[in-house]
Amino acid sequence: MTPSIKVKAKMARKDQRNASMPCKIDLRDIDGDGSFPCPKCGAVISPEDESEQVYKIVNTKVINDQLMELVIECNSCGSSITVTGFEATIEDLASK
Repeated sequence: MTPSIKVKAKMARKDQRNASMPCKIDLRDIDGDGSFPCPKCGAVISPEDESEQVYKIVNTKVINDQLMELVIECNSCGSSITVTGFEATIEDLASK
């Protein structure tokens, strides 16, 4: 293998690892209605969208009947995104 091919192969493996690493979004850091862009491709992910055209729910983590974590997959680029911070939004709704 020539040196330039080795570098390209190494970069391709790094890109593969980064693509499979889930991104994390904390809803406490988001203003507005909870919509946010996919960190990889920019597709707008909205909690109001129940059609699963933009993203699909892959996994949920519930503790004591409270949603703690949601893992979604962007349908545009396939990124895995972990969404947290639900407890803050529930507390905000309760105080209103």
